[in-house]
Amino acid sequence: MRTHVVDHPLVTHKLTTLRDERTDSPTFRHLTDELVALLAYEATRDVRVTPVEITTPVAPTTGVRLASPKPLVVPILRAGLGMLDGFMRLLPTAEVGFLGMVRNEETLEASTYANRLPDDLSGRQCYVLDPMLATGGTLAAAIRFLVDRGADHITAICLLSAPEGTARLEQELADLEVPVTVVTAAMDERLNEHGYIVPGLGDAGDRLYGVVD
Repeated sequence: MRTHVVDHPLVTHKLTTLRDERTDSPTFRHLTDELVALLAYEATRDVRVTPVEITTPVAPTTGVRLASPKPLVVPILRAGLGMLDGFMRLLPTAEVGFLGMVRNEETLEASTYANRLPDDLSGRQCYVLDPMLATGGTLAAAIRFLVDRGADHITAICLLSAPEGTARLEQELADLEVPVTVVTAAMDERLNEHGYIVPGLGDAGDRLYGVVD
């Protein structure tokens, strides 16, 4: 597994405002959208393309276009939905699937409660959207779910990551032969006793959409 922390002033600038407890939900959603677009630029460096012959107004030339099958974007419900528009702005021809996973707040283990994905993902490049790589359980389960259906290249985009979550992801996915990359805006200090990233930005879902009991 490869972890890529995007070291760019614009990324850090937007992330700083996201972290601020005074940032309201509309601003948080807008900045998330912009930040994900920047992260997606880095995350798609390995997107598969195929050569294509075209003719410009001046001369024939060779370019590239996205290869088939199209990339599949998979936001993890619910907070991952807040990252979808930013990614699709960069890669509008990608297809979208949905995966609902919930973390048990006592055991911190993840379980799947819903999915809207093709049964056969053979040969598919998948981009997983999950704002927080905290304990790593949810993302590890999501990646294994996709690989079990045949996906052969996984890139996860996370706003924030914690060292504990990254370590767990590496451990739980060590047996996979599929390349996995995590692209993140920052690697924070640690997790607290409740499994939240420190300093973090709080609960991404609540800050995007409000508190839902």
